[in-house]
Amino acid sequence: MILIRGAGDMASGIAVRLFRCGFTLAMTDLEKPTSIRRTVCFSEAILHGVCSVENITAERAKTKADAEGIWARGHIPVFADDGGTVLSLLRPAAVVDARLAKVNIDTHITDAPIVIAVGPGFTAGQDCHAVVETQRGHYLGRAIYTGSAAPNTGVPGNIGGYTVERIIRAPKAGVFHPLRAIGDQVRSGETVAYVDDAPVTCRIGGTLRGILPEGILVHEGMKSGDVDPRCQPDHCRCASDKALSVGGGVLEALLYFGYRE
Repeated sequence: MILIRGAGDMASGIAVRLFRCGFTLAMTDLEKPTSIRRTVCFSEAILHGVCSVENITAERAKTKADAEGIWARGHIPVFADDGGTVLSLLRPAAVVDARLAKVNIDTHITDAPIVIAVGPGFTAGQDCHAVVETQRGHYLGRAIYTGSAAPNTGVPGNIGGYTVERIIRAPKAGVFHPLRAIGDQVRSGETVAYVDDAPVTCRIGGTLRGILPEGILVHEGMKSGDVDPRCQPDHCRCASDKALSVGGGVLEALLYFGYRE
C-alpha cells in the first residue's frame, strides 16, 4: 500500500496515475483543506465524505478498519491528518510526500521502505529515496535519485502566456467568502470573492479553474484562486498535464526501487 501525503490537485493527479496502474492507495490532508482546484482534489472527501476525480472515488476514513472497507469497495481512503499519525497507523510500503510545502516538514527516509518526495525542499538519498521534479520545462516529471529538484522560484508556471497574473491572492487576513464557482467565466478586474469585507479580484479573464471554499481562514497574500486564460471549462474536471507528468515520475521511482503490490 502507498500512502500519499497531500490530497490537493498535484497529489490527486499522482493518485489517478497510480490507481489506474492497479496500486492500493491511501491519502491524507488537513482537516480543513486549502486546495484550490477542488473539482480535481481528493481532499474534498474530507469535507463531503466522498468525492470523485476522473471516475475514481475517494471516501473519508477515520480508522484502519474504515480504510479496509473502502479498499474492499475499490475506492481510495482519505484521512484528515493534521498531526501526522496516519503513517504509524497504516505502516505503508511506500510514502509519497506530495504536500508541495517547498520545504521538508517532517518526512524521513526511514518512514517506509520506499520514500518519494515531490518538488523542492528534499534531497534524494538524505530525506527520501527519490525526488520528482515539479518545475515546468525540460525536466518536469523526472525522477531524481541523487540530489534535489530545482529550487522554488516563486513564479507560477506559464499557462496561456500568463504566470503570476493567473493567481488570485487574499488582500488581507480573514475569512474567505467566494462569489463565483469553479468553471465560471470571469473578467479581468472582477470581484470573485471577499475576505471579510475586502473584495478579492482577478487580474485576467478566463475560466475560474480554482477557488477556496466558503469559510476558510486566509492570511494576506495567500493563494485563493486560479484563472485559466485558455477558457476550457473541461480542464476544471480532469487532472492537469503537470500532475500526470509528475505522477509518471513517481510511478517510475516506485518501480525502480522494486515496489510490488
